[in-house]
Amino acid sequence: MKIQEGRVSILEDVLIGKAGNRDLKGDTFLPPKEEKNRPAILVVHGGGWLEGDKTQLRGYGILLSRLGFVCMCNSYRLSGEAIWPAQLQDVNCAIRYLRANADQLGVDPDRIGITGNSAGGHLSLMAAAEEFGEEFEGEGGNNHVTSEVKAVCAIYPPTTIKNLAHVDPLENAFLKLMGKDTKQPEYDKASPLNYVTDDFPPTMLIHGSSDSVVKLEESTVFYQALIAAKIPAELHIFSEEEHAFDGAAPYGRAVADLQGLFFTKYL
Repeated sequence: MKIQEGRVSILEDVLIGKAGNRDLKGDTFLPPKEEKNRPAILVVHGGGWLEGDKTQLRGYGILLSRLGFVCMCNSYRLSGEAIWPAQLQDVNCAIRYLRANADQLGVDPDRIGITGNSAGGHLSLMAAAEEFGEEFEGEGGNNHVTSEVKAVCAIYPPTTIKNLAHVDPLENAFLKLMGKDTKQPEYDKASPLNYVTDDFPPTMLIHGSSDSVVKLEESTVFYQALIAAKIPAELHIFSEEEHAFDGAAPYGRAVADLQGLFFTKYL
């Protein structure tokens, strides 16, 4: 992979859509070399759907832009503000923004990918699914274009959303995401594992083997489903690493390089 010389240009707090009376904003990272028809990647932060913001994965936005990708780190409504599927609607809105503004950004609208960590990985996999209802699209803006993505990376993602009745409600991120009166069928509809079909896009999964927050099995089972469906798939396991291991600089760069190789191949 060739790192482009020069500085990445960052456009902060770009208005990408609306969620009711709330503005949805993102930070856009433009590669040093001005070109047309470049690939683009939406970078979705984690935080258990209840915390975090678009600055969390700023490092990936910069590192991937230096490899020639136009990147956007987006904001989305957290579970304390709105329950599911508001989060996915806002992510799909951000994808549509990139596609609708492709000419302005120098992006090929058919070469858009998505990546995210933890809850952001879950949202990335859900956004990659082809077969969900209009309820997941929302009406945040640019609804005249699709939210389709060509490739997806998910870093230590929850792939099954569970109704955990035995967990303290104050600690249950799933409950806060879905709402207290939500029944199991709705949990199933929010689980990426239930959307793996033969038209799922190429997928890369990254996970630490010692993750105590999101168990490694969440990625291994998803990977097995992809292989069974004959989807191009990669699974990278970092031995004895915990959740959010890529927060340490050497690992962050390694994970960014893996994403660069993957998206270069599939976008």
